[in-house]
Amino acid sequence: MGTNDTATILYDKLIKMLTRAVAAESGLSLTRTNLVHALRLMQTSRRIDDREVLMKRQNRIYFQISGAGHEAIQIAAGMALRPGHDWFYPYYRDRALALSLGITPHMMMLQAVGSAEDTQSGGRQMPSHWSSPDLHIVSGSSCTGSQFVQAVGCAHAGRLLDPTSDEVTLVTSGEGATSEGEFWEALNGACLGKLPIIFLIQDNHYAISVPVEAQTPGGNLSKLLAGYADHLKMMEIDGTDFGTSFAAMTEAVSHCRGGLGPVLVHAHCIRPYSHSLSDDERYYKSESERAAEADRDPLILFPRSLLREGLITERELSELMQDVDREVQDAADYSLQAPPPARNTALQFLYSPKVDPTSTAFEREPEFTGEPRTMVDSITLTLYEELQANSRVVVFGEDVADCSRSALLPEVKGKGGVFKTTQGLQRQFGSDRVFNTPIAEAGIVGRAIGMATRGMKPVAEIQFFDYIWPAMMQLRDELPVLRWRSNNGFACPAVIRVPIGGYLTGGSIYHSQSGEVAFTHIPGLRVVFPSNALDAVGLLRTAIRCDDPVLFLEHKKLYREPYNRSPHPGADFMIPFGKAKIVRPGDKLTVITYGAVVEKALRAATEIGASIEVIDLRTLAPYDWETIATSVKKTSRVLIAHEDVLSWGYGAEISARVADELFGHLDAPVKRVGALDTWVGYSPELEDAILPQVDDLVRAIRSLLAY
Repeated sequence: MGTNDTATILYDKLIKMLTRAVAAESGLSLTRTNLVHALRLMQTSRRIDDREVLMKRQNRIYFQISGAGHEAIQIAAGMALRPGHDWFYPYYRDRALALSLGITPHMMMLQAVGSAEDTQSGGRQMPSHWSSPDLHIVSGSSCTGSQFVQAVGCAHAGRLLDPTSDEVTLVTSGEGATSEGEFWEALNGACLGKLPIIFLIQDNHYAISVPVEAQTPGGNLSKLLAGYADHLKMMEIDGTDFGTSFAAMTEAVSHCRGGLGPVLVHAHCIRPYSHSLSDDERYYKSESERAAEADRDPLILFPRSLLREGLITERELSELMQDVDREVQDAADYSLQAPPPARNTALQFLYSPKVDPTSTAFEREPEFTGEPRTMVDSITLTLYEELQANSRVVVFGEDVADCSRSALLPEVKGKGGVFKTTQGLQRQFGSDRVFNTPIAEAGIVGRAIGMATRGMKPVAEIQFFDYIWPAMMQLRDELPVLRWRSNNGFACPAVIRVPIGGYLTGGSIYHSQSGEVAFTHIPGLRVVFPSNALDAVGLLRTAIRCDDPVLFLEHKKLYREPYNRSPHPGADFMIPFGKAKIVRPGDKLTVITYGAVVEKALRAATEIGASIEVIDLRTLAPYDWETIATSVKKTSRVLIAHEDVLSWGYGAEISARVADELFGHLDAPVKRVGALDTWVGYSPELEDAILPQVDDLVRAIRSLLAY
C-alpha cells in the first residue's frame, strides 16, 4: 500500500468520525450537501487561481497570488461562521474563505483586471484583497500582520455596541506574519479583554522563501505560545484535512460565542504554488519537498474521499468540475470586457463624501462662560462634553484612565493622563468608555481603526509624539487608506491625540520631538495643531464630529501657558478645518506659522514694530491657501516659521507653492525659520540654540524688510 492510499484511508475515517463529533457538539453537520458544497468551493478557488495565473502570463492582469493548499481550512472557517453577522479580517491567501463567505468568482475576476466594476476596491487594490461591507469582510491591505490589532478593535467594539451579541471576529494570516509585533500586541489585547476573536494562522511553513524554522524559534508557533494557555484556547491541526479543520473551527466558534475568550487555530497547510507569480519556489524548495506537499493537496485527498464514501459519483464529480470551469471562464470573459476606472476618480473617497469638516457646517460662534481655562483644561472639558453627547465616543491609551483597578477609585485621586488631559473622565463615564491600554502604540492605533470601522468614535492617545513611530504602519498604510482602498465601502473616523513639541527645559531627545510633516504627507489624514485653548476646543470638537481620520497634535508647552487661555466657548463651538486665523494684521510682511511658534512670532513682530501680519494656520492638512495667498499679495514678503527642523520641513511645501503661484507678487525671497537639523538637547542652553527663538524670527524679519 502506498503513502497516498494510506493517507486516503485515514482521511475517510476522520471524515466519518468528525462528522459525528461536530454534529453532536454544535448542531452543525457535514451532510452530503455540505461536503459537496465544500468540494465545489475548493475547486472554484483553485480554478480561479489557475485562470489568474494564465491571465497574468498573458499580461491581461498585473499581479497574481494564490491560496492553493489552504482551501480546506479556509472553507471550514467560512462554513463555521456567519457572514453578515460575524466579522472578518482576511489576508491575501484567503480566496477559498472569501468564496465561502459570499465573494463571487465575478467579483474576484473584476478585481484581478482592475475594473471600475470591482465592488471590493473599484480597481484600487491588487487581486486577492477581499472586501464587502454587507458580508462584514473588512478591506485588507498588503501589509503583513497589521490586521491583527484592528481585529481586536473590531471585537472590542462589538462587545460595547451589543453586549448580548454572540458575534465572533475572525482574523487570519500565514505563519510568517506572526513575527510582526502587531501579532503579539493583538494576542495581548485579546487575552486581556477576553475577546471573542479567532486567530487563524495558516502555516504553510514558508514566508516567501524563508522557512518556518528561520521565522519561529523551534519552528512551531503553538509551542512558542504555550505560556498563553490559561488565556488563549489553542488548537494545532492539519489544515489540509477538511474534516479536522471543520471540527476545529466549529469548536473555536462555539468557544467564542460562549464568551470564553479568544482562540488560536494553528493550521498546517501546504503551498503547492510559488508565493506569487513574482516568485519561483524551485529556487529554494527541493523536489522531494514539493512532492511531499503534493501528496497532501486537499484538492486530491478530499474528492477522493468523497468518491470512496459514495458521497459523490465519478460522473457527478466530472459535472461539478466542468460547471466550475464554465463559471470561472464566464467570470474571466466578462471581466476582460469590463471598463477600467475613470482617470478623474483618482481622488474620489480620500475623504468622506458626506461630511466636510472644512465647510461652514462646522463653523459655530463661541458662547463664552466662566473664567479663562488653560488649554489642557479646555481639552478635558471638550472630551467630557463629547463623551456625554455621543455614546459611541470612547477614550483610551496609555495612562488615560484614572485607575485601571476601578475598585480603588474611591481611595485615589486618579491619574488621567501624564498631562492630566483625561483626568476624571473614567469616574464620570465608566471603565468601558475611558480605559487604559498596554504600552503598544500600534495596538492603540489598530484598536482605534477596528472600533471606528464598526461605527464607534475612538479618541485614542499616543502618550508622546516621540513614541508614535511603532504605530507608523497603522497610521500610514491603514488608518487614512481604508476608505479609499475600499472605494468608500468602509470608513475610519478615528481621532488620534498626540502631545508634541519641545521648549520644555529638560525634555531632551525623546520628549521634545516635532515631525508633523511626516503626517501631512499622508493622503486621507487630517492633521490639526492648535496654538491656544479656544482653538483646541473648536478643532477637537470638529475632529470628533467629522467622518475622517484626524491626527490631533497638542503642544505640551502650551498646555498650561497663561497667555493662551480662554473662557469655555460652549458645547457646540467648532472651527472648520483648513481655516487659518490672522492673529496680527499687517501689510509689510507675512509670517506663516503654527503651534508654539505663533506666540514667538507675535513677540518678534511687536519687538520690530512694523506692520507685520501673523497667520496661525491651525490645521496643517488641509491648510488655508486662500488666506496665505491673500496676505502675500498684500505684503509681498513671506516668512514661514515652524518648530520642526528646517530641512525638508513643513515650510518647504508652502514656500514652494508661494514661489510657484505668487512669484509675481514677491518683493523678496521666501524665507524660512526652523530648528537646527539635529535632535533637541537636554541642556537648556542646547535646547535654546536648537529650537527657533524670538531672536531668530526678529533677524529673519529684519532681513526680509531690508531686502
